[in-house]
Amino acid sequence: MQQNKNTDFETRSLDAMCINESHLQHKWYHNIKYLIVGVLFGIVFVKSEVVSWFRIQEMFRLQSFHMYGIIGSAIAIGIISVWLIKKFNIKTIYGETIEFHPKTFNRGQIFGGLIFGMGWAITGACPGPLFAQIGTGATVTAVTLLSAIAGTWVYGLLRERLH
Repeated sequence: MQQNKNTDFETRSLDAMCINESHLQHKWYHNIKYLIVGVLFGIVFVKSEVVSWFRIQEMFRLQSFHMYGIIGSAIAIGIISVWLIKKFNIKTIYGETIEFHPKTFNRGQIFGGLIFGMGWAITGACPGPLFAQIGTGATVTAVTLLSAIAGTWVYGLLRERLH
C-alpha cells in the first residue's frame, strides 16, 4: 500500500486497508443523511452571512471581525473534535477506525494558499459556501464553481510535477 504524504487522515475499514476509502456497501438512500446535513449546513451559512460577498470583502479589507470570528470558531471546533477523536479513539458511525497522519510541508502550500486567497478575495466565494450562494440565487457564482472544478482538475494533472 502506497501512502500519500499529504493525507490529513485516513479511515481504514476493519477488513480493507485503503487510504480514505470505505469499502462498506450501502443502498442509495443511505446518502440522504448527507443531503440533509448539507442543506442544514447551507442554511447556517446563509443565516450567518458566510455567503455574503459584502461580509467577505469586509474581512479582506480588515473592516469587520464577523468572518474572522466564524473562521476562528470553526478552527476551535476542529481542534477540539480532532483531540476528542484521538483521546477517546472515536470511530466512524460504521465502526471504522479514524487515523491521523502528520502532513509534510512543501513550498507549494504557500503558493496554493496565495492563489486560493486571491481567488476568494476577488470572487467573494470559497469552495464551502459556493453551493449555498448558488442556492440563494447568486447564479453568477456558478462561474466560480466551474473555475474551482477546473483548477482542481488541472492540479490533479500536474500534481506529481509540482512536488
